[in-house]
Amino acid sequence: MAKLYFSYAAMNAGKSTLLLQAAYNYRERGMRPLLYTSALYAGDSRGAISSRIGIAEPAALYGANDDLYQSIRDAHEESRVDCVLVDEAQFLTREQVWQLARVADRLGIPVMCYGLRTDFQGRLFPGSMELLAIADTLREIRTICTCGAKATMVVRQDADGRVLTDGDQVSIEKSVYLSLCRRHWEEAVGRWPVKGP
Repeated sequence: MAKLYFSYAAMNAGKSTLLLQAAYNYRERGMRPLLYTSALYAGDSRGAISSRIGIAEPAALYGANDDLYQSIRDAHEESRVDCVLVDEAQFLTREQVWQLARVADRLGIPVMCYGLRTDFQGRLFPGSMELLAIADTLREIRTICTCGAKATMVVRQDADGRVLTDGDQVSIEKSVYLSLCRRHWEEAVGRWPVKGP
């Protein structure tokens, strides 16, 4: 039975590298993976998934209004799809996560999503929240804080290295993020992320 997978981590943990390795493995066995990434990362109309270690592959782009179930179903009717790999899954809408679940449940195609769990303010992204709720298999990909502990959070920094605590949830400029453990994230932001009892 096909499943919906969510592999999550902080920035620079190697999520895209693992996705590209999975695509390579499928192709090596004569199978067809279908790759998607967020349109937020496309400078033009072409999509690509790239890794910090220098590997990249073309990928279909998805935006908030796209029906991923229909897109994958159409591709599968043209030529068998053996696996769907989704990068930047935190940018999926809640409905798109359910569309991907239907791909696994109704089309019998495994769907592997890779993305961030939380934003720079320590809040779940909508796509990640839904994936954490309904994915069949969850996998944490580990990276390390500057202290050597497991990093689970990210901070956003300005050009001078100052930590930002306010702003839009989505900023695609990767160079302004730093992965930290929870302790150092809290020290960096200088306050609790959510006020209340």
